[in-house]
Amino acid sequence: MALSLKKKGRGNPSRVTRRNTTRTKKAAATEIVETADRKAGYKNLSWMETDTVYLPSADFTYDDKLGLPGEYPFTRGIHSNMYLGRLWTMRQFAGFGSAFETNERFKYLLSHGETGLSVAFDYPTLYGYDTDDPHSEGEYGKCGVAVSSMEDMTALFNGIPLDRVSTSMTINGPASIIWAMYLGAAESRGFHKNMLRGTIQNDVLKEYIAQKSFIFPPAPSMRLVIDTFEYGMRNVPRWNTISISGYHIREAGSTAVQELAFTLADGFEYVRQGMERGLDPNLFVPQLSFFFNAHNDFFEEIAKYRAARRIWAREMKETFGLTNERAMKLRFHTQTAGCTLTAEQPENNIVRVTMQALAAVLGGTQSLHTNSLDEALALPTEKAVRTALRTQQVIAYESGIPNVVDPLGGSYYLEWLTDEMEERSYRIFDEIALYGGVIGAIEKGYFQKAITESAYRYQKDVDRRDRIVVGVNDFTTDEPLDIPILRLDPKGRDKQIARLRKLRSTRDRSKYDAALDRLRKTAEGESNTMPAILDAVKAKATLGEVTGVLREVFGEYREQRII
Repeated sequence: MALSLKKKGRGNPSRVTRRNTTRTKKAAATEIVETADRKAGYKNLSWMETDTVYLPSADFTYDDKLGLPGEYPFTRGIHSNMYLGRLWTMRQFAGFGSAFETNERFKYLLSHGETGLSVAFDYPTLYGYDTDDPHSEGEYGKCGVAVSSMEDMTALFNGIPLDRVSTSMTINGPASIIWAMYLGAAESRGFHKNMLRGTIQNDVLKEYIAQKSFIFPPAPSMRLVIDTFEYGMRNVPRWNTISISGYHIREAGSTAVQELAFTLADGFEYVRQGMERGLDPNLFVPQLSFFFNAHNDFFEEIAKYRAARRIWAREMKETFGLTNERAMKLRFHTQTAGCTLTAEQPENNIVRVTMQALAAVLGGTQSLHTNSLDEALALPTEKAVRTALRTQQVIAYESGIPNVVDPLGGSYYLEWLTDEMEERSYRIFDEIALYGGVIGAIEKGYFQKAITESAYRYQKDVDRRDRIVVGVNDFTTDEPLDIPILRLDPKGRDKQIARLRKLRSTRDRSKYDAALDRLRKTAEGESNTMPAILDAVKAKATLGEVTGVLREVFGEYREQRII
């Protein structure tokens, strides 16, 4: 099904009257004094040149561009009372070593006021390998928790009330397998599927574009994603079956505009694929969520979130013909930008994270993770992660910001910037269409080339000191680092491998063999794979074993060299 994005009602970008055009006498009298160390013609991180001052736009239409909070096109927020009704979910992305160690960190965070869990998995898990696989050598537990079986998943959430805490899991290639382990572990503790709330990232298109932790080729990968849409819609109604992620696109070096446009383009592709499966978009699209980065340019980030809501609402209504208003509301999680953290003067990262978190809240996020000051050096310590959580709590309970809905709405600069980001996003949508859509653009290297060029341009600016990174290329010191570093259990991997060996030696072999045989036949056919995957993990098949069956059937993806 080929659908083109509508441009009806988009019009020209809402450009305000610039400083060098006709204005009132009071405005004309305004003088801008530049200090010697500042350059005129500032360009933000998307290289948009901004003016010194902004005035009202002659063609600005309130109802078309903004509307009331909670009303179409949702520029000002998806709820009429926003944080007055409920604060954003406070999450801290956490995971290291074993499931037992990470479980302790989860309980520590919950005891200090965290309101939702967010799981980081180690690289072997992200690629569908067990800890004892040769591919996992040297990577156990370093960038997240190692989960190789449903028993690990059970230990990971031991003692945590899964009917009262929502869980987000950053996993993509093997997302359906990890989700099945979570559902099985929850069921074993008496939690019915309709009680569970949470999100699996499950955004495989983003993996081909940026993070690269893909496993299978695009077609079977998309089949697995749509299988989760279908299964979730019918069996786990409170779960977000995808978190369409711009975060990693931005971390790879894209601009804010590219992050916005590439992410929404991926979202449109998932909606198309779901509709091609025969799913009712009014039912499955409300279970789609988004995940954005919060970078350093304060107003640019706020405008990005507002433009995202408006574009998504328009496209769901006008292009895809959806009638369910819930499906038009773009809900998103935000994480402060890991790529902005510096190993030099790490205390400065607290300031960066605070600024980025403020942008996310003022932009109307539904969920937020704040990075820790030491993450450019190592996994965060308890004190560092507590300070990051406290940053959110100070904003929530002391700043007064949540007491007004969209307090920056109507700012001449912000509204111009929102319109400009929207307009530039549509130009990118048009470019993607020339490649035959998202998958065609992936295969031809469009996204990869665009991100590489943006990353290179930014780094050149830093190297030339056209952009200042405090403590890195200016305001430097020779002070030695004086912060504690988290150390992993040196015997952690051996303990994990011992648990895996015990699991394999004690499971019911006939039940295990039957489950994997059913999985293989399901993968070779056209039925939804989720029930067979769930049966396999309940039969104590490991992550690597389930992924191995799917690798045999689907093959593995090898990225083409892009010149």
